[in-house]
Amino acid sequence: MSSTIWAVTIAVLFAVLAIDLTLAVLRRHTETSFKEAAVWTVIYVSAAIAFGISMGQWGGSQARSEFFAGWITEYSLSIDNLFIFIIILTRLKIAKSKEQLVLLIGIIMALVLRGIFILLGAAVVERYTWVFFIFGAFLIFTAFKLQSEGDHEWKEGKLIIWLKARGSSQMTIALFALAFTDLIFALDSIPAIFGLTKDPYIVFTANVFALMGLRQLYFLIGGLMNRLIYLTKGLSIILGFIGVKLIIEAFHGIDIHIIFGVHIPTIQTQFSLAVIVGTLIITTIASLIVSGKRAGNKPVQH
Repeated sequence: MSSTIWAVTIAVLFAVLAIDLTLAVLRRHTETSFKEAAVWTVIYVSAAIAFGISMGQWGGSQARSEFFAGWITEYSLSIDNLFIFIIILTRLKIAKSKEQLVLLIGIIMALVLRGIFILLGAAVVERYTWVFFIFGAFLIFTAFKLQSEGDHEWKEGKLIIWLKARGSSQMTIALFALAFTDLIFALDSIPAIFGLTKDPYIVFTANVFALMGLRQLYFLIGGLMNRLIYLTKGLSIILGFIGVKLIIEAFHGIDIHIIFGVHIPTIQTQFSLAVIVGTLIITTIASLIVSGKRAGNKPVQH
């Protein structure tokens, strides 16, 4: 992409983020209603969809497919990240009136960390093709961990226990916990997006759009946490798939196209997009059906 497109995109996106963060600061002691959260979430999702469609006009169909594959994957990871945020803030008993401020700082940390990893990742990918072997193995390992650990788990680490022992405030502990969570998800999300596109512009825009509106989305998805029971398993499938895709691309990158007499296939972006969307649709429908049945089978309390 040209420097002009980069400059315009960065200016517009950061202006939108600045407005959102300003609103968060001004209303940091006010609870966000479900209706308000729903309206803002629809606005941000619609903006991402409109941007992706427009990209097909000036960036080509390949760029459009890569953006949607990257944005959907990053947005799904962000939702899973928010579920962990909900657990952390609930367990630490952070007051509803203070959640806005904590979320604001947490999202800023997520933006900074992902920005750093995007810059590092782009530099490494451009110079060293073999790094895809490491990225791919890391994503497959992450997928395995997600399957084995279960959905939306969060355990207090040694740092949190140490902070509690020193009498740190709940706000301080919450911020440290969110920062660590942001770091873990940044480590997952950046290899995942580079497994779908090597274009730094698409990597950047997909991540920014995925982080837009997270503050409002937090207040919207609280009630869905116990219903999307298979979201983490769906994400593990997606990360595992992208991990395999990265390893395949790494072999092609070092000019190895046949192993043990078997030709290594090339996975097209359109196929990746179909796998990502299909997995999310199936796991979402299955989650709603199973959670609905479980709720219906619960005994009535008298």
